[in-house]
Amino acid sequence: VYFFIRFIAASDKFWFMLELYSFVDYFTIPPSFVSIYLNRTWIGLRFLRALRLMTVPDILQYLNILKTSTSIRLAQLISIFISVWLTAAGIIHLLENSGDLPTFSEPVAISYWNAVYFLMVTMSTVGYGDITCGTSLGRVVQLMFLAVGLALFASVLPEILELLGSQSKWAGTYHGDKGKRHIVVCGHITYESVSHFLKDFLHEDREDVDVEVVFLHRAEPDLEFEGLLKRQHTRVKYFQGSLMNAMDLERAKVHEADACLVLANKYCQDPDAEDAANIMRVISIKNYSDDIRVIIQLMQYHNKAYLLNIPSWDWKQGDDVICLAELKLGFIAQSCLAPGFSTMMANLFAMRSFKTSPDMAAWQNDYLQGTGCEMYTETLSPTFTGMSFSQASELCFVKLKLLLLAIEVKSDDGGDSKISINPRGAKIPANTVGFFIAQSAEEVKRAWFYCKACHEDVKDENQIKKCKCKNFVGGMMIHSVIKSQEISQHITAKGKSNGVATTKPGGPAQSSMVNATKPANNVKKNVSVKEEPKPNMNGRPTNKAAVQQKSAKMEVGIADDQAKDFDFEKTEMKYDSTGMFHWTPARAIEDCILDRNQAAMTVLNGHVVVCLFADPDSPLIGLRNLVMPLRASNFHYHELKHVVIVGSVDYIRREWKTLQNLPKISVLNGSPLSRADLRAVNVNLCDMCVILSAKVPSNDDPTLADKEAILASLNIKAMTFDDTIGVLSQNNGASDSLSPLGSPIVLQRKGSVYGANVPMITELVNDSNVQFLDQDDDDDPDTELYLTQPFACGTAFAVSVLDSLMSTTYFNQNALTLIRSLITGGATPELELILAEGAGLRGGYSTPETLSNRDRCRVGQISLFEGPLASFGEGGKYIDLFVAALRNYGMLCIGLYRFRDTANAFDASSKRYVITNPPTDFNLLPSDQVFVLMQFDPGMEYRPDWGDGKGGERLLRAGHSVVGGPPGHSVVGGPPGHPAGGGKKPDSS
Repeated sequence: VYFFIRFIAASDKFWFMLELYSFVDYFTIPPSFVSIYLNRTWIGLRFLRALRLMTVPDILQYLNILKTSTSIRLAQLISIFISVWLTAAGIIHLLENSGDLPTFSEPVAISYWNAVYFLMVTMSTVGYGDITCGTSLGRVVQLMFLAVGLALFASVLPEILELLGSQSKWAGTYHGDKGKRHIVVCGHITYESVSHFLKDFLHEDREDVDVEVVFLHRAEPDLEFEGLLKRQHTRVKYFQGSLMNAMDLERAKVHEADACLVLANKYCQDPDAEDAANIMRVISIKNYSDDIRVIIQLMQYHNKAYLLNIPSWDWKQGDDVICLAELKLGFIAQSCLAPGFSTMMANLFAMRSFKTSPDMAAWQNDYLQGTGCEMYTETLSPTFTGMSFSQASELCFVKLKLLLLAIEVKSDDGGDSKISINPRGAKIPANTVGFFIAQSAEEVKRAWFYCKACHEDVKDENQIKKCKCKNFVGGMMIHSVIKSQEISQHITAKGKSNGVATTKPGGPAQSSMVNATKPANNVKKNVSVKEEPKPNMNGRPTNKAAVQQKSAKMEVGIADDQAKDFDFEKTEMKYDSTGMFHWTPARAIEDCILDRNQAAMTVLNGHVVVCLFADPDSPLIGLRNLVMPLRASNFHYHELKHVVIVGSVDYIRREWKTLQNLPKISVLNGSPLSRADLRAVNVNLCDMCVILSAKVPSNDDPTLADKEAILASLNIKAMTFDDTIGVLSQNNGASDSLSPLGSPIVLQRKGSVYGANVPMITELVNDSNVQFLDQDDDDDPDTELYLTQPFACGTAFAVSVLDSLMSTTYFNQNALTLIRSLITGGATPELELILAEGAGLRGGYSTPETLSNRDRCRVGQISLFEGPLASFGEGGKYIDLFVAALRNYGMLCIGLYRFRDTANAFDASSKRYVITNPPTDFNLLPSDQVFVLMQFDPGMEYRPDWGDGKGGERLLRAGHSVVGGPPGHSVVGGPPGHPAGGGKKPDSS
């Protein structure tokens, strides 16, 4: 039947009759009918049907079982070998059992499978001799087959073994357990990148991470990488394949994955090419499965725009991009406002376990305890419903030992929710998600378990666990603001016993900061007038400390309606179209270029110096990401720090299109290694010196990628400045009233006389190079970056610390939104779309809606040396400082910046280190500086027509008491030699 079906289907009947398989039918079909006629079985030529095995590969291809060329070729070789082998065995079996011709005498009884065995022994040239051909015709056929079989054995078998050997053990298919999630990680997959990723992703502090990690990469893992995979074999799988191949995506079960993560090569020669390759991978993934969540790392900020062109890219569904340049420069920018903040934030989103030791220095133990803190989210229990954010934050800190940073606020119209960091006056609705800083996910559960009825009298926060009362179980517990106020009153009383004036939540702020109250308008005032630097013989400011230490407080009364935004705000474009950043009409770069003499004649003080190493053709690093956070609209214009870029104008000209609409930028065409150029820009008077490099790291020796940055850092530290006399003479008169911290010796070592005291942050490409920044540290070369002294002190930053963001974003998408909001100064999806056009920032007229965008939290740093919080510096406890700052000034304290050496020795170091979220009973020092999240103060506005007759700037205060002046500084100043404020800023270009 099969023969006739094939005959009818054949297009050419004649050639069909001459095919090999037709001849097989000729010799196998008729004998069957002859056997029936003779009523006896004849062996015949039925063995020829074994030749049909050669059609098996074709059938498997028709069934779409064989897809790759390797598998098809392997199937063909195996089928040819087996069919020839079995057919030859059939011939031997027939001839031996038939006997010698012509009488068929002396037959040799041999079974078919013995014939199969005999031919395999013959082909392999082993020849045991246990079975032999007994007939003459059988021996002749054996000799003929020996030539064919040897050739077949020698040619086909090696090729089969080669193909089998080429089948990688990484070429399988992922088979996950039912109900178990898995993620696919691809892109730049190496031992280093994977080990860093897994160390954070599978960290013990995370809640049960029941997620398998599947790596998909073109190359096979090396031996070191393979060892890592074996150690983690229960949670990690590796498959060799390309993300651009749909079959490989099928093997990794991308369509079933919880998310797909694309890692970038941070040390690549061409960042744009690396980004383009990763974006193509995203396009392939989305083309294969448009609803999968994708998280991608990109090197360059301007390449983010291309992701918006992918139709199925949707950040609302969890798709996200981690732009390394944007976040790296954003972290550095925040360090310009609050030195050390980059280290604090980097440690918060990285999973680390600290182990303190009595053998360690005290400062290392304090720092390590802070590195164990991470950012977590948890739903607030019904007890918090109806409280203000400050009340909830205080309750969490005092009672639960948790630091509540922000809450997720859902819009009234059912739209997208947004994250509010330390919001002012917001009441917490039910089921609000809070963002916490804590040591582990287990600790954060207290915020969900906390029940007023059950845990009111619990003193040990570790005893706050899930209760069984009906109210909690049903989620209908009536909130208690009264309870929160009772707790507040308890702490208030405690605060008053320490000599600190505090107020009830929502009440009028009354503090020692407020000098007087004018009955006419009943508005509390606190105004800082920054003194004009007294010029020396050269017309240069004599000393930063002398200028900045003293600040006079004056009361100024204005009517309440005057406290509103002035007319010029509405008639000028001061902000961009979103109201998130300060804006100025585009300026040509020539208008902002200074030569060395012009820079020397400019009164630069309290500014930011950017030392930029770049060749004219170096890849763009996106300087906009460094300057924009310093131009956020929640700073008043007079608070903006002047940015001076020292570097190659040819390179900066290429970046200028993104900088031309940002105010207060100057460019010095020079070298960051030139001491003359550094002196011209008053690097000793700057608030921060940032050292960056846009140069491409060399493939020959990657460790030399940071050579310019390290040399520049050491060069500045080795410089000396002629300000010693100015510092001493300025303070000699007041020496009687100074504490030991204000002695001339302390002042001399802390001042800007030596380059080592210039606040500085250096960006490194290679982590191991951090050992060369500080010559006085004792870090081993193999010490992890976060454990080194420069990183702990906030003077070094490496892009590698951002690796942890991939895991953080996967487990909590809102965490990246929170970090980006804090770091970038307020970048929004709307702004991303505007910047994606490539035309830069667009100006916009001020409207109530855009002006309301200014009312958002910002990073600041205040001193405990003097001012209303000074009492806490004299042996106070951190919990008292936290409560007082939150109640009186709405500031959320998140950490300390403390001197590494607190002794008064002459050779003590001026370096500070970061303490993240200190314990409640942590003792404070007068020299400490506090990291705070402070709210926008709309009442402190700049009036160019107001002055003190000496050219000084006067700040108007209305309606609210304030602690901070310009961000990163405070009206309360700091210890002598630790200037907390800036002098007069240069006018905008």
